[in-house]
Amino acid sequence: MDIPQKYRQYTKKKISFGIILLIILFLSAIYALCVGDYRLTVYQVVDALIGNGTKDVNLVIWNIRLPRIFAAIIAGASLSVAGAVMQCILRNPLASPFTMGISHGAMFGAALAIYLLGFGGAESSGKIFVNNPYSITVFAFLGALIGVVIILLLAKLRGLTPEAMILAGVAMSSLFTAGTTLIQYFADELQLAAMVYWTFGDLGRPLWTEIYIMAAIMIPSLIYFIYKRWDYNALESGEETAKSLGVNTERTRLIGMLIASLLTSVNVAFLGIIGFVGLICPHIVRICIGGDYRFLIPISALFGAVLLLIADTIARTIIAPIVLPVGILTSFLGAPMFLYLLLRMYKK
Repeated sequence: MDIPQKYRQYTKKKISFGIILLIILFLSAIYALCVGDYRLTVYQVVDALIGNGTKDVNLVIWNIRLPRIFAAIIAGASLSVAGAVMQCILRNPLASPFTMGISHGAMFGAALAIYLLGFGGAESSGKIFVNNPYSITVFAFLGALIGVVIILLLAKLRGLTPEAMILAGVAMSSLFTAGTTLIQYFADELQLAAMVYWTFGDLGRPLWTEIYIMAAIMIPSLIYFIYKRWDYNALESGEETAKSLGVNTERTRLIGMLIASLLTSVNVAFLGIIGFVGLICPHIVRICIGGDYRFLIPISALFGAVLLLIADTIARTIIAPIVLPVGILTSFLGAPMFLYLLLRMYKK
């Protein structure tokens, strides 16, 4: 078999996998539109999408389910791509958006806003609510970025290695966790309940405005990562090899980390903490199609979107009418899957 034919087979497998994921994503989205407390048929969903639905069906589709589905697709793609890029940049298979302390920073920022500004409470029925979500989102976003900016400044000024950046991320996570625990200790019962409620990753929070903001950050970030795919392939071969091929490794690492962190920070600020997506999805895609970043980045985005959408659909329906926060489900599913991947990698 000649080399061009082998290469066509090599790319065909990866493109076929991507097409299969697209089909699964489309079918999962249709199913997610149909199921829930207010069950709909496919015909009702199609009528609502083309503007011929009844008032109740339009309300359910356009105001409740479609924003949730788009939030799952955007957040899943964003977290998965950010994880894939960080694992390459930091040369560590355990790297992910949360290894760098992003989620802990967001949690600290949200807790600080609830404690200092009183953005949390409870209704007479006992239901917890956050009464100024935009302010908490801003605080969470700033908290998520602070730790990353400190790490990137240290890397720039002191020339930290990728391994040292991972350790710096662990240190920042510990610092933010200690700060959050201190705030929770002095908070009253309602504030503490609001803090815990915020940490649950929930796709039901964002409305169309937040969806537009998340998409506006994700699309250019994804385009940039795909544009830099060859640089990431070179980095996978080692520092010296990448430099010999003309890659500015320090600049590629710093900009890649900053964009991946920004991508994650926006999603965590709007949705809360959704664990394991950025860690697990890139590894599963690598097992299926290999580590070529020309295909790994777009297919990781598709796989993350599919995984989070299916997980959220299960969370909405498994003990209906109660809707579980999707962050709880991804952690339950992610932990055993992560252990399996570790054992598989160790065996290899």
